[in-house]
Amino acid sequence: MLPLDVKGRGAGFNPPNRFEELHVGAPPEDLARYFEAPDPDRKILTRYYFDHTKSILASNDSPDIGFTYSLNPYRGCEHGCIYCYARPSHEYLGFSSGIDFETKILVKTDAARLLEDQFHARSWKPEVVVLSGNTDCYQPIERKLGITRGCLEVFSRFRNPLAIITKNALVQRDIDILKELAAFNLVVVVISVTSLNAGLIRKMEPRTSTPVKRLETIEALARHGIPVGVNVAPLIPGLTDAEMPAILKEAADRGATSAGHTLVRLPLAVKDLFVEWVERELPESGAKILNRIRSVRDGKMSESEFGKRMTGEGPIAEAIEQLFALHCRRYGLNRTKLRLSTEHFRRAPRDQFTLF
Repeated sequence: MLPLDVKGRGAGFNPPNRFEELHVGAPPEDLARYFEAPDPDRKILTRYYFDHTKSILASNDSPDIGFTYSLNPYRGCEHGCIYCYARPSHEYLGFSSGIDFETKILVKTDAARLLEDQFHARSWKPEVVVLSGNTDCYQPIERKLGITRGCLEVFSRFRNPLAIITKNALVQRDIDILKELAAFNLVVVVISVTSLNAGLIRKMEPRTSTPVKRLETIEALARHGIPVGVNVAPLIPGLTDAEMPAILKEAADRGATSAGHTLVRLPLAVKDLFVEWVERELPESGAKILNRIRSVRDGKMSESEFGKRMTGEGPIAEAIEQLFALHCRRYGLNRTKLRLSTEHFRRAPRDQFTLF
Protein backbone atom coordinates (compact mmCIF):
# COMPACT_ATOMS: atom_id res chain seq x y z
CA MET A 1 0.00 0.00 0.00
CA LEU A 2 1.41 3.36 -1.01
CA PRO A 3 1.62 5.95 1.80
CA LEU A 4 -1.03 8.67 1.65
CA ASP A 5 -0.24 12.29 2.38
CA VAL A 6 -3.27 13.12 4.49
CA LYS A 7 -3.78 15.99 6.88
CA GLY A 8 -4.32 15.58 10.59
CA ARG A 9 -3.55 11.87 10.80
CA GLY A 10 -0.61 9.98 12.27
CA ALA A 11 -0.60 6.93 10.01
CA GLY A 12 0.30 7.37 6.37
CA PHE A 13 -1.31 4.18 5.07
CA ASN A 14 -3.40 1.14 5.90
CA PRO A 15 -1.20 -1.96 6.29
CA PRO A 16 -2.87 -5.31 5.55
CA ASN A 17 -5.01 -6.88 8.26
CA ARG A 18 -3.18 -10.01 9.40
CA PHE A 19 -6.47 -11.90 9.77
CA GLU A 20 -7.80 -11.11 6.28
CA GLU A 21 -6.76 -13.00 3.15
CA LEU A 22 -7.58 -10.11 0.82
CA HIS A 23 -6.35 -6.55 1.00
CA VAL A 24 -6.04 -3.55 -1.30
CA GLY A 25 -2.50 -2.88 -2.43
CA ALA A 26 -0.70 -0.61 -4.84
CA PRO A 27 -1.38 -1.31 -8.53
CA PRO A 28 1.37 -3.11 -10.47
CA GLU A 29 3.74 -0.84 -12.37
CA ASP A 30 2.27 -1.65 -15.77
CA LEU A 31 -1.18 -0.53 -14.58
CA ALA A 32 -0.18 2.31 -12.27
CA ARG A 33 -0.56 4.93 -15.00
CA TYR A 34 -4.30 4.24 -15.09
CA PHE A 35 -4.74 5.17 -11.42
CA GLU A 36 -4.85 8.72 -10.10
CA ALA A 37 -2.80 9.55 -7.02
CA PRO A 38 -4.91 10.70 -4.06
CA ASP A 39 -5.30 14.41 -3.50
CA PRO A 40 -2.43 15.36 -1.13
CA ASP A 41 -4.61 17.94 0.60
CA ARG A 42 -7.59 15.71 1.19
CA LYS A 43 -8.95 15.01 4.63
CA ILE A 44 -10.19 11.62 5.74
CA LEU A 45 -13.28 12.03 7.86
CA THR A 46 -13.81 10.03 11.04
CA ARG A 47 -16.70 7.58 11.09
CA TYR A 48 -18.32 6.22 14.21
CA TYR A 49 -19.99 2.84 14.69
CA PHE A 50 -22.14 1.50 17.50
CA ASP A 51 -20.40 -1.19 19.53
CA HIS A 52 -23.05 -3.56 20.92
CA THR A 53 -20.74 -5.27 23.39
CA LYS A 54 -22.45 -7.23 26.17
CA SER A 55 -19.76 -6.64 28.82
CA ILE A 56 -17.67 -3.60 29.60
CA LEU A 57 -14.68 -4.65 31.73
CA ALA A 58 -11.66 -6.30 30.12
CA SER A 59 -9.35 -8.40 32.27
CA ASN A 60 -5.68 -9.25 31.88
CA ASP A 61 -3.15 -11.37 33.74
CA SER A 62 0.02 -9.76 32.39
CA PRO A 63 2.84 -9.59 34.97
CA ASP A 64 3.96 -6.31 33.36
CA ILE A 65 0.70 -4.51 34.16
CA GLY A 66 -0.29 -3.54 37.68
CA PHE A 67 -4.04 -3.91 37.29
CA THR A 68 -6.54 -6.59 36.35
CA TYR A 69 -9.53 -4.71 34.97
CA SER A 70 -9.74 -1.93 32.41
CA LEU A 71 -12.59 -0.08 30.75
CA ASN A 72 -12.41 1.36 27.24
CA PRO A 73 -15.50 3.30 26.10
CA TYR A 74 -14.09 3.47 22.57
CA ARG A 75 -12.33 1.09 20.20
CA GLY A 76 -9.94 2.82 17.85
CA CYS A 77 -8.60 6.25 18.77
CA GLU A 78 -8.82 9.52 16.88
CA HIS A 79 -5.77 10.86 18.69
CA GLY A 80 -3.77 9.08 15.99
CA CYS A 81 -0.55 8.50 17.96
CA ILE A 82 1.70 6.84 15.42
CA TYR A 83 3.39 4.50 17.92
CA CYS A 84 0.20 3.30 19.64
CA TYR A 85 0.52 -0.35 20.72
CA ALA A 86 -3.29 -0.69 20.55
CA ARG A 87 -3.42 -0.29 16.78
CA PRO A 88 -3.30 -4.05 16.01
CA SER A 89 -6.41 -4.60 18.15
CA HIS A 90 -8.41 -2.95 15.35
CA GLU A 91 -7.60 -5.88 13.11
CA TYR A 92 -9.88 -8.09 15.21
CA LEU A 93 -12.73 -5.89 13.95
CA GLY A 94 -11.82 -6.35 10.29
CA PHE A 95 -10.08 -2.98 10.04
CA SER A 96 -6.46 -1.97 9.53
CA SER A 97 -3.97 -0.84 12.17
CA GLY A 98 -3.23 2.25 10.11
CA ILE A 99 -5.57 5.04 9.06
CA ASP A 100 -8.59 2.84 9.92
CA PHE A 101 -7.55 2.80 13.60
CA GLU A 102 -7.84 6.57 13.86
CA THR A 103 -10.80 7.15 11.51
CA LYS A 104 -13.16 4.25 12.24
CA ILE A 105 -14.13 4.45 15.89
CA LEU A 106 -16.50 2.09 17.70
CA VAL A 107 -18.46 3.72 20.54
CA LYS A 108 -19.92 1.83 23.48
CA THR A 109 -23.01 3.89 24.17
CA ASP A 110 -24.23 1.38 26.78
CA ALA A 111 -20.99 1.52 28.77
CA ALA A 112 -22.45 3.16 31.90
CA ARG A 113 -25.37 0.72 32.08
CA LEU A 114 -23.09 -2.27 31.57
CA LEU A 115 -20.76 -0.98 34.29
CA GLU A 116 -23.68 -0.60 36.65
CA ASP A 117 -24.74 -4.19 35.92
CA GLN A 118 -21.19 -5.34 36.67
CA PHE A 119 -21.10 -3.56 40.02
CA HIS A 120 -24.51 -4.94 40.97
CA ALA A 121 -23.35 -8.51 40.35
CA ARG A 122 -22.70 -10.36 43.60
CA SER A 123 -19.55 -11.79 42.04
CA TRP A 124 -17.97 -8.32 41.80
CA LYS A 125 -15.35 -7.64 44.43
CA PRO A 126 -14.36 -3.96 44.50
CA GLU A 127 -10.95 -3.23 43.01
CA VAL A 128 -9.28 -0.57 40.90
CA VAL A 129 -10.48 -0.29 37.30
CA VAL A 130 -8.29 1.55 34.79
CA LEU A 131 -9.90 3.77 32.18
CA SER A 132 -7.91 3.87 28.93
CA GLY A 133 -6.08 0.58 29.26
CA ASN A 134 -6.16 0.37 25.46
CA THR A 135 -7.51 3.56 23.84
CA ASP A 136 -7.98 7.04 25.32
CA CYS A 137 -11.29 7.52 27.11
CA TYR A 138 -11.10 11.29 26.48
CA GLN A 139 -10.51 11.24 22.74
CA PRO A 140 -12.31 14.01 20.78
CA ILE A 141 -15.74 12.36 20.36
CA GLU A 142 -16.09 12.14 24.16
CA ARG A 143 -16.79 15.88 24.17
CA LYS A 144 -20.05 15.18 22.34
CA LEU A 145 -21.05 11.71 23.60
CA GLY A 146 -20.04 11.91 27.27
CA ILE A 147 -19.72 8.13 27.62
CA THR A 148 -16.72 8.41 29.94
CA ARG A 149 -18.52 10.96 32.09
CA GLY A 150 -21.48 8.59 32.40
CA CYS A 151 -19.12 5.87 33.61
CA LEU A 152 -17.56 8.23 36.17
CA GLU A 153 -21.03 8.88 37.59
CA VAL A 154 -21.44 5.12 38.08
CA PHE A 155 -18.04 4.85 39.79
CA SER A 156 -19.06 7.67 42.11
CA ARG A 157 -22.44 6.16 43.01
CA PHE A 158 -20.92 2.76 43.78
CA ARG A 159 -17.72 4.25 45.21
CA ASN A 160 -15.52 1.86 43.29
CA PRO A 161 -11.90 3.01 42.82
CA LEU A 162 -10.50 3.86 39.41
CA ALA A 163 -7.44 5.23 37.65
CA ILE A 164 -7.57 7.33 34.50
CA ILE A 165 -4.81 7.59 31.89
CA THR A 166 -5.22 10.24 29.21
CA LYS A 167 -3.46 12.67 26.88
CA ASN A 168 -6.47 14.95 26.64
CA ALA A 169 -7.24 18.11 28.63
CA LEU A 170 -10.95 17.24 28.32
CA VAL A 171 -10.61 15.39 31.63
CA GLN A 172 -10.90 18.83 33.25
CA ARG A 173 -14.57 18.87 32.28
CA ASP A 174 -15.20 16.14 34.85
CA ILE A 175 -13.40 17.72 37.80
CA ASP A 176 -16.71 17.95 39.67
CA ILE A 177 -17.11 14.15 39.72
CA LEU A 178 -13.40 13.54 40.24
CA LYS A 179 -13.50 15.71 43.38
CA GLU A 180 -16.32 13.55 44.76
CA LEU A 181 -14.26 10.43 44.11
CA ALA A 182 -11.09 11.96 45.56
CA ALA A 183 -12.91 12.75 48.80
CA PHE A 184 -13.10 8.98 49.43
CA ASN A 185 -9.61 8.20 48.04
CA LEU A 186 -11.12 6.54 44.98
CA VAL A 187 -9.30 8.08 42.02
CA VAL A 188 -5.96 8.98 40.50
CA VAL A 189 -5.49 10.66 37.13
CA VAL A 190 -2.33 10.11 35.09
CA ILE A 191 -1.54 12.54 32.29
CA SER A 192 0.72 11.18 29.56
CA VAL A 193 3.33 13.69 28.38
CA THR A 194 5.51 12.31 25.61
CA SER A 195 7.25 15.54 24.65
CA LEU A 196 7.21 19.26 25.42
CA ASN A 197 7.84 20.04 21.75
CA ALA A 198 4.49 21.17 20.35
CA GLY A 199 5.67 20.79 16.75
CA LEU A 200 6.70 17.19 17.31
CA ILE A 201 3.44 16.38 19.12
CA ARG A 202 1.43 17.80 16.21
CA LYS A 203 3.13 15.28 13.92
CA MET A 204 3.41 12.31 16.29
CA GLU A 205 0.11 12.62 18.20
CA PRO A 206 -1.92 14.80 15.82
CA ARG A 207 -5.25 15.05 17.67
CA THR A 208 -4.11 15.06 21.27
CA SER A 209 -3.94 18.09 23.56
CA THR A 210 -0.83 20.25 23.28
CA PRO A 211 1.94 19.83 25.88
CA VAL A 212 0.97 23.15 27.48
CA LYS A 213 -2.64 22.02 27.87
CA ARG A 214 -1.55 18.74 29.44
CA LEU A 215 0.61 20.58 32.00
CA GLU A 216 -2.28 22.97 32.70
CA THR A 217 -4.47 19.91 33.28
CA ILE A 218 -2.04 18.52 35.86
CA GLU A 219 -2.13 21.87 37.64
CA ALA A 220 -5.93 22.11 37.55
CA LEU A 221 -6.41 18.59 38.93
CA ALA A 222 -3.87 19.13 41.71
CA ARG A 223 -5.46 22.46 42.64
CA HIS A 224 -8.77 20.67 43.23
CA GLY A 225 -7.22 18.01 45.44
CA ILE A 226 -7.35 15.23 42.86
CA PRO A 227 -4.26 12.94 42.96
CA VAL A 228 -2.44 13.34 39.68
CA GLY A 229 0.66 11.80 38.14
CA VAL A 230 2.60 12.04 34.91
CA ASN A 231 3.42 9.24 32.51
CA VAL A 232 6.51 9.84 30.35
CA ALA A 233 5.28 7.26 27.94
CA PRO A 234 6.11 5.99 25.58
CA LEU A 235 9.69 7.14 25.76
CA ILE A 236 11.28 6.93 22.30
CA PRO A 237 15.08 6.49 22.35
CA GLY A 238 16.81 8.94 20.05
CA LEU A 239 13.73 11.17 19.84
CA THR A 240 12.16 12.00 23.21
CA ASP A 241 14.40 10.39 25.85
CA ALA A 242 16.44 13.57 26.37
CA GLU A 243 13.24 15.41 27.39
CA MET A 244 12.45 13.14 30.33
CA PRO A 245 14.09 15.31 33.06
CA ALA A 246 12.31 18.45 31.82
CA ILE A 247 8.94 16.68 31.65
CA LEU A 248 9.30 15.38 35.20
CA LYS A 249 10.25 18.84 36.48
CA GLU A 250 7.38 20.60 34.72
CA ALA A 251 4.88 18.03 35.99
CA ALA A 252 6.19 18.17 39.57
CA ASP A 253 6.11 21.98 39.53
CA ARG A 254 2.41 21.80 38.68
CA GLY A 255 1.45 19.37 41.40
CA ALA A 256 2.08 15.86 40.10
CA THR A 257 3.11 13.54 42.92
CA SER A 258 3.81 10.36 40.97
CA ALA A 259 5.48 9.42 37.71
CA GLY A 260 5.95 6.44 35.45
CA HIS A 261 7.55 5.63 32.13
CA THR A 262 7.71 2.88 29.52
CA LEU A 263 9.79 2.41 26.39
CA VAL A 264 8.04 2.53 23.04
CA ARG A 265 6.59 -0.77 21.84
CA LEU A 266 6.07 -1.40 18.12
CA PRO A 267 4.17 -4.69 17.78
CA LEU A 268 3.08 -6.20 14.46
CA ALA A 269 1.98 -3.56 11.91
CA VAL A 270 2.88 -0.68 14.25
CA LYS A 271 6.54 -1.24 13.36
CA ASP A 272 5.91 -0.59 9.66
CA LEU A 273 3.69 2.41 10.40
CA PHE A 274 6.29 3.94 12.71
CA VAL A 275 9.18 3.38 10.30
CA GLU A 276 7.21 5.00 7.46
CA TRP A 277 6.30 7.93 9.73
CA VAL A 278 9.90 8.51 10.84
CA GLU A 279 11.16 8.45 7.26
CA ARG A 280 8.38 10.83 6.20
CA GLU A 281 8.39 13.31 9.07
CA LEU A 282 11.97 13.11 10.43
CA PRO A 283 14.15 12.02 7.51
CA GLU A 284 17.35 13.60 8.84
CA SER A 285 17.21 11.84 12.22
CA GLY A 286 15.26 8.74 11.22
CA ALA A 287 18.24 6.38 11.07
CA LYS A 288 19.42 7.44 14.54
CA ILE A 289 15.97 6.93 16.06
CA LEU A 290 15.50 3.47 14.57
CA ASN A 291 19.00 2.39 15.58
CA ARG A 292 18.44 3.57 19.15
CA ILE A 293 15.19 1.61 19.34
CA ARG A 294 16.98 -1.50 18.11
CA SER A 295 19.71 -0.95 20.70
CA VAL A 296 17.22 -1.39 23.56
CA ARG A 297 15.43 -4.29 21.84
CA ASP A 298 18.38 -6.62 21.25
CA GLY A 299 18.64 -5.58 17.61
CA LYS A 300 14.90 -5.82 16.95
CA MET A 301 12.25 -3.13 16.57
CA SER A 302 9.93 -4.67 19.15
CA GLU A 303 9.91 -7.11 22.04
CA SER A 304 6.89 -9.06 23.29
CA GLU A 305 8.54 -10.97 26.14
CA PHE A 306 7.19 -10.22 29.61
CA GLY A 307 9.69 -8.39 31.78
CA LYS A 308 11.39 -6.79 28.78
CA ARG A 309 8.70 -5.25 26.60
CA MET A 310 8.09 -2.24 28.87
CA THR A 311 11.67 -1.49 29.92
CA GLY A 312 13.99 -2.77 27.21
CA GLU A 313 17.53 -4.00 27.89
CA GLY A 314 21.13 -2.97 27.35
CA PRO A 315 23.22 0.07 28.37
CA ILE A 316 20.87 2.71 26.96
CA ALA A 317 17.82 1.16 28.64
CA GLU A 318 19.70 0.98 31.93
CA ALA A 319 20.79 4.62 31.61
CA ILE A 320 17.16 5.65 31.03
CA GLU A 321 16.07 3.78 34.17
CA GLN A 322 18.77 5.45 36.25
CA LEU A 323 17.98 8.90 34.85
CA PHE A 324 14.29 8.42 35.60
CA ALA A 325 14.93 7.35 39.20
CA LEU A 326 17.39 10.21 39.76
CA HIS A 327 15.01 12.93 38.60
CA CYS A 328 12.03 11.45 40.42
CA ARG A 329 14.04 11.78 43.62
CA ARG A 330 15.19 15.26 42.67
CA TYR A 331 11.65 16.52 42.07
CA GLY A 332 9.94 14.65 44.90
CA LEU A 333 7.98 12.22 42.75
CA ASN A 334 6.93 8.73 43.91
CA ARG A 335 7.84 9.46 47.53
CA THR A 336 4.81 7.49 48.66
CA LYS A 337 2.71 4.92 46.85
CA LEU A 338 -0.93 5.87 46.49
CA ARG A 339 -3.27 3.07 47.48
CA LEU A 340 -6.86 3.67 46.48
CA SER A 341 -9.61 2.55 48.84
CA THR A 342 -12.08 -0.29 48.33
CA GLU A 343 -13.70 -0.01 51.75
CA HIS A 344 -16.31 2.55 50.63
CA PHE A 345 -17.84 0.35 47.93
CA ARG A 346 -21.61 0.10 48.06
CA ARG A 347 -24.25 -1.31 45.76
CA ALA A 348 -26.26 1.73 44.83
CA PRO A 349 -30.00 1.24 44.28
CA ARG A 350 -31.03 0.90 40.68
CA ASP A 351 -32.93 3.65 38.92
CA GLN A 352 -36.63 2.77 39.31
CA PHE A 353 -37.14 3.12 35.58
CA THR A 354 -34.80 0.17 35.00
CA LEU A 355 -37.21 -2.12 36.86
CA PHE A 356 -39.75 -2.09 34.05
